Amino acid sequence: MSRRDTEMAGSRVSVHRFWRRVFQAHPAWEASYAAGVIPWIIIALVAVPLVVIAFVAIRRSTTAGEHPASEDAQARAQTEQELAQAEAYEAKWHEEDKESYHQERLP
Repeated sequence: MSRRDTEMAGSRVSVHRFWRRVFQAHPAWEASYAAGVIPWIIIALVAVPLVVIAFVAIRRSTTAGEHPASEDAQARAQTEQELAQAEAYEAKWHEEDKESYHQERLP
């Protein structure tokens, strides 16, 4: 058994050192490893920022749509009142649905 084999078999050899030796022994593996990592780097540097930018843009447009710039205090109060009425109706409907849900019987 060579010295290299005994080092590899020993428990004191780190995983990093093991892979470094494997790549030194087989340069083709190093190229294939890089080829597998490059797409993930591209995703991290391109796709993730694009998703973040899209999220921010959609959030801004939603906020702008709820309260247009030309909206005055009266129109804003009316919008808030309509939202409150809708939420009250939803709560009422939910309570009624909860009662009918308990009365239903599955076949």
